[in-house]
Amino acid sequence: MNGNCPITNAEWSSSNTTSFVSLYFHIPFCSKKCDYCHFYVLPDKQVFKDRLMEGLHSEWRSCSDILKGKKLRSIYFGGGTPTLLGPRYIQFILSWIREYFGNIENLQITLEANPEEINHSLIQSYVEAGVNRVSIGIQSLDDRLLQLLSRQHSADKAINAVHTVSGAGISNISVDLMYDLPQQTIESWETTLKRVRDLPLSHLSLYNLTIEPHTVFFKRQESIKKHLPDEDTSLKMYEMAIQEFEENGLQQYEISAFHREGFYSKHNVGYWIGRPFLGLGPSAFSYWQGKRFRNVANLHKYCRALTAGESAIDFEEELLDKAKIRELLAINLRLREGVDLHHFEMRHGRHGRLDKELLAAITNLQEDGFLFQSAGHISLTYKGMLFYDTVASQII
Repeated sequence: MNGNCPITNAEWSSSNTTSFVSLYFHIPFCSKKCDYCHFYVLPDKQVFKDRLMEGLHSEWRSCSDILKGKKLRSIYFGGGTPTLLGPRYIQFILSWIREYFGNIENLQITLEANPEEINHSLIQSYVEAGVNRVSIGIQSLDDRLLQLLSRQHSADKAINAVHTVSGAGISNISVDLMYDLPQQTIESWETTLKRVRDLPLSHLSLYNLTIEPHTVFFKRQESIKKHLPDEDTSLKMYEMAIQEFEENGLQQYEISAFHREGFYSKHNVGYWIGRPFLGLGPSAFSYWQGKRFRNVANLHKYCRALTAGESAIDFEEELLDKAKIRELLAINLRLREGVDLHHFEMRHGRHGRLDKELLAAITNLQEDGFLFQSAGHISLTYKGMLFYDTVASQII
């Protein structure tokens, strides 16, 4: 880790000079909601899809003024299970964006998918619509754990889905994996890691299970927590994953993200460096002009508000400058390349100056072995990556 930051510098440079932004579309349909999922989702019904498209079109038209003069960096369809919306509707949405921004062929356009929904002709249709990156929610390659998570696919189906996406013309494929699962063992995790090794992936995101309110897991948390791996086992799983992925050519570029060279997630990097983005759809978050806001998590309320020419936002916050800078620095540090403090201050203007308390916190983290600092550049040490929450809490 050093001051040479090809990903970060490229993203910051483009954001500074040409005002890049990203777009996120929340497509809230699922055939079944997983027991651990806390996202806003709806049953897969055509009447809901038609209603969503009306709302999205209204919200898109309302964005025209604030998008003037901006350049687009990435488009992301998340959910839910966005593939359930159908290629025709995704093509409609991308046509709105092309009409406004012009050529979008060189952008990363990501579509989330679940293995059980994937087939060759469907993915080919999405390629024809303009999608060039697919993110597949595998979660595990252990059938017993997949059942525990209430996933609707088997390990073999997940493996076949990745090969199907590759065979349909998508070369930029990401998968999600989860660890820290109830009843998960080192041996089970090792098997999943070895099976992932043979997949044609360009990117991988790694998540540990968090038990969120308003989920089935939350209601059953007392019994679930008894079967979670202990802290030492959890750390060993994380270390095993890093070693396995990097030996397989997937370089870690963020605490939870790995890529083959040139295939990092441009959309997610935007979150970590504070690039503005607009989220469209019910429950979608946005970050714009230093404010965070969220649409109402109800399709009908969302559509009624937009039809009436009103805002669909039901939550908004703007941190004070000092708190905002601390949060941005903590999030930037998730990137393995770290942060050039001089560039960070320059990028954020007079509000980006690091106060004495923050500089002292950085020094303390360095002395405790969580941060490495050289010539005004800071990055997480291996210990800092393992205990990132400690680093973030001291900075924020």
